[in-house]
Amino acid sequence: MPELTPGPVALAVDVGGTKVEAALVDADGQILDQSRHREPTGRDASSDQLAAAVVGVAERALATLPAGASLLGVGIGSAGPIDHAKGTVSPVNIPAWRGFALRDLVRSVVSDQIADPTVILATDGLAITLAEHWVGAGKGVADMMGMVISTGVGGGLILGGRPMRGASGNAGHIGHIEVSAMDGESTFGHPCTLEAVASGPHSVAWARRHGWGGTTGEELSRDYALGDETARAAITRAGTAVGQAISSAAALLDLELVVIGGGFSEATPDLFRIIRETVASHQFEFVRKLRVVPSSLSGAGPLIGAAALVHLAH
Repeated sequence: MPELTPGPVALAVDVGGTKVEAALVDADGQILDQSRHREPTGRDASSDQLAAAVVGVAERALATLPAGASLLGVGIGSAGPIDHAKGTVSPVNIPAWRGFALRDLVRSVVSDQIADPTVILATDGLAITLAEHWVGAGKGVADMMGMVISTGVGGGLILGGRPMRGASGNAGHIGHIEVSAMDGESTFGHPCTLEAVASGPHSVAWARRHGWGGTTGEELSRDYALGDETARAAITRAGTAVGQAISSAAALLDLELVVIGGGFSEATPDLFRIIRETVASHQFEFVRKLRVVPSSLSGAGPLIGAAALVHLAH
């Protein structure tokens, strides 16, 4: 039998508050074996350290490109805010990058492989939303939101079957809408935002202020399962805030579905029960009908979605 020619692939890069990843993703939304690479980021990393991490994971992923495969381009999902027109990022949880030219940095990595490469930048929230709409839990759904609940809280929108980017590329940034009757840790001077209340690190900080002795989201999850009252209050508080924010978004946009991923979204299955119960208490029936489900792509969603930026553009 003749050898099958490898199909086109995209290089996907995902930049978050705790890590940067890169991988090659095919036209079916599958990550190629051995192509996924990861480096830590973190609030204390310098700009040069962060840039080196991005270049390193991208180069290692590219080194696994199968012989004969064509590289379509690069999709980048980054924590926001971003400036889509300029190709710059200013992630809330990465203080060293303000107006950083991430698109140009990644373009420099692939310019030896492709002349004038296609490099598309979007928020990580839009990336995970595209992934779920393309090959995940949102396949076939015309009006949906994807969310990431992790170091930060982000989101993205599909409306009328089309991704919504907004004027600057930040549409769907649900982490920075305000939730009522709750004060969290200050996030750029705004302690009432969803991210300030419901992200993993901010939930941990709230629990510690109320006497809990742990230090990580994993420990908070463990102690929730063991019945610790403060851990249970912290996660209940986070789920209630997420449910409030989702209800507001659904009332504004008439959504059918919300898909949630990210490490802290997996703290306990009860988190989704709390979110759904909060949505179900809304006064509007069309909001109460909203479905809220976990990501079907686990931790691969942001990379698959970054690749979708390229594959769906061809």
